[in-house]
Amino acid sequence: MRRRRAGVVVLLAGVLAGLLTACVNEPVPQPSEPVPTAQPDPTKLVVAVGDIPAGFNPHLLAHLSPVTTALATLVLPSVFRPDADGAMQIDQTIATSAEVVATEPFTVSYELNLEASWSDNAPIAAEDFVYLWERMREEPGVADDAGYRLITDVRSRAGGKAVDVVFAHAYPAWKELFTDLLPAHLLKDAPGSWVGATTGGLPASGGPFRIGTIDRDRGLVELTRNDLYWDAPSVLDVLVLQRLDDAQTVAGLASGDVDIALTEADADIRTALGGLQPAPHTQPAPQPVVVQLGMRGDGGPLADPRARQGVAALVDREAVRARAAPDALPADAFGLAPSEPGYQATAPQGAPARPDPVVAGQLLAQAGWSRDLTTGRWAVAGAPVRLVLGAAAERPDDLRVARIVAEQLDQAGIDVDIVAPGAVALFGQEAVPATPPSPPPTTPPAPTPSTAPGGPSGVATPAAPTPEPSTAPPSSSTTSANPTAPGTVEPDLMVLPRTTGGDPGTELASDYGCPSPSAAVPFPPRPPTGFCFAALQPALDDLVSPTPRADAALQVERVLWQQLPALPLFQPVTLVISTSAADAATGVGPGPLRTGPVTGAQEWRPPNG
Repeated sequence: MRRRRAGVVVLLAGVLAGLLTACVNEPVPQPSEPVPTAQPDPTKLVVAVGDIPAGFNPHLLAHLSPVTTALATLVLPSVFRPDADGAMQIDQTIATSAEVVATEPFTVSYELNLEASWSDNAPIAAEDFVYLWERMREEPGVADDAGYRLITDVRSRAGGKAVDVVFAHAYPAWKELFTDLLPAHLLKDAPGSWVGATTGGLPASGGPFRIGTIDRDRGLVELTRNDLYWDAPSVLDVLVLQRLDDAQTVAGLASGDVDIALTEADADIRTALGGLQPAPHTQPAPQPVVVQLGMRGDGGPLADPRARQGVAALVDREAVRARAAPDALPADAFGLAPSEPGYQATAPQGAPARPDPVVAGQLLAQAGWSRDLTTGRWAVAGAPVRLVLGAAAERPDDLRVARIVAEQLDQAGIDVDIVAPGAVALFGQEAVPATPPSPPPTTPPAPTPSTAPGGPSGVATPAAPTPEPSTAPPSSSTTSANPTAPGTVEPDLMVLPRTTGGDPGTELASDYGCPSPSAAVPFPPRPPTGFCFAALQPALDDLVSPTPRADAALQVERVLWQQLPALPLFQPVTLVISTSAADAATGVGPGPLRTGPVTGAQEWRPPNG
């Protein structure tokens, strides 16, 4: 018995020894390393643009540009957006409903989408409505402010996700309001944020894209998918807006590095595109802007409307357009733009719509001007007339227009000094720094006949070179202007954009009306040209009323051609260029006038993707 037990013990000992030996000899298992997987390249589409603006606030005249329009369309929330026909349709991603709920007082209620939020997770809410309303009635140099000035109160409900907007009277165009909302929680308490925080970009997104990078040195704006967007995400990961000149744009289209281009429509780019095979698709896209020659109406040598009419009669508008923007549409009205349905020219047959030196001389003489028969130069109150013409330093197209106008007036005997302050100052301040512009190009492009649908254009070229207008800071003793701070001047003329594509009555009332003081805003901002004609205000008020007279707009147009706060010049046109691959992937087109060619870019696919 003892022998059996001993054998069992020996046997078990041997088995255990074998198992231990096996454990010692086997390598210890190690945790497996993750196998790296290749990350797909981000889907990207590149759009060439002509320039990057100085800022991106879509409500500021100073920041108006095709790039600003594109960013506002893709990044900022709007309660209503224009459809393909320009009619305003509610954007359900922002507001689930918006309707008139009372007539006494006229009240509109908005129910906001509970999911709608900024890209920092703050809700899109009533405070954003309040912020835009307050800024639009208090800040200078804004576009389309007349509707906001009719609002008497903005009330928050439902924790900020419902808004009641109360008006002084019924306002039929209320759907035009509260587009391109800005993030109040980031801007409202920051001094100067209305301009400063939008100069380097937009601080938060409420749309399918957000701003990833802005590099002015490289001329680059990079939009990336907004990963916190609550609705359908953008198909593209990245949309790049790249500043390129004509040669770089054509080379990029040929190589495939550029998919779409939004360029100035001119003969040079069309000629360069002719060498590409296959030929790209080109489409004209009028911009929601009309360029004007603003005329100061509240002082200086042009305070008399006869002086404004006389100076305007010396300006050859067709020659300005032919040299500065050959494919632009000639503008002959103060309200609708040439590309808008229902547009008709309201300009008189002769001066000031057409150049007429004889009529100009008569009008200037009636305004108290006199012309030296020896030198041919004009004077007023015994001193030579020396007009100050302002053009924004960061808007090269405006500077081009200013130089052409100054050249024409110089030939007619009027001295002109060009100043180039920043656009925010020029359109928002009475007195601006007397900053001379950068030297003009040494070999300006030759005038080119227009191919715009507005009709053939004559090209006026001087028979001989003329002296370049002075760009030295003007002397206050020769401008007949009110005294100003040292180093500043009050422009008599300015190259001034005005917005189009919205409600025509609101635009006329915004551009040419007299803002009324109120308890909330006792000192409303001065219009860019200082124009205020009290006798016209009742007709402008009628245009934003529920039942405007049928002839109200034409009556306003007639008075404006007589008073001439500005001389309409042209509506710029963008050329939309796309490769065949980009056409198939995006279906890009001119888009609605107000939102432009990038409308719907969140649904674009990458070419060859």
